[in-house]
Amino acid sequence: MNDPGGIRASDAEREAVVEQLRVASVEGRLTLGELTERTEAAYTAVTQAELAVITSDLPGLGHIPAPAPAPVPRKEGRSRRWFVAVMGESKRRGKWRIDQELGAVAVMGDVELDLREAEVRTGVVDIAATAVMGDVKIIVPDGVDVELDGVAIMGDKKVQVIEAPPGMNVPVVRVRAFALMGDIKVIGDSRAKPVKKAWAAWREQWRELRGELTGEPYRRLPPGVPQQPYPPQAPGHGLHSHPDPHGERGHGSGWSHGH
Repeated sequence: MNDPGGIRASDAEREAVVEQLRVASVEGRLTLGELTERTEAAYTAVTQAELAVITSDLPGLGHIPAPAPAPVPRKEGRSRRWFVAVMGESKRRGKWRIDQELGAVAVMGDVELDLREAEVRTGVVDIAATAVMGDVKIIVPDGVDVELDGVAIMGDKKVQVIEAPPGMNVPVVRVRAFALMGDIKVIGDSRAKPVKKAWAAWREQWRELRGELTGEPYRRLPPGVPQQPYPPQAPGHGLHSHPDPHGERGHGSGWSHGH
């Protein structure tokens, strides 16, 4: 008898799991990062057993579910949550809840919104971003669908996110931007994480290159370059000493003396 868990999943079953994940996110059970990761796993799942594992820690979702109703749309007139920096900084990171539209305003300052661990309670994350001689940075998980529109006057607005393959029903982050001599950027994990690692690698390389200044027995060179012996200097052969063509000097000094 064949193992039921080995039955191949259909496209309809994958879509049903994705909808269940979106509902779980709206209920606060999954962060935006977890929703993105599990959505990708659902679309790449081959068997029903793999789909079941994706939702096994969600209540009532340990089996292949039927399509769930769409999330309730946001109520009209609900206030927007603002993050404002005027000649300063405003940052929101870690776990936090998004159950309304967001606004970010940077006037000669910096605003950073990290959505990777946020609990998204709305179908779409809607952000109104304004940068006047300042910077607004929005960090999202790679794989989300980013919609960026608006105006940049003597400024810049850009998206640096690895997109999901076409046809996937992924989370949506919609940004309406206005930049005046400022920058508005939406970046993904691949852009946000390597900075610290690159700095650490550069610092370690610098430590190796300055080995000749620390008295180490060998001079450390970049990878691929043969290591060269670096013995301690012999007495009388320092950087400021000069060879004595006569074999010695009267006072043991590297400097000649007039008569």
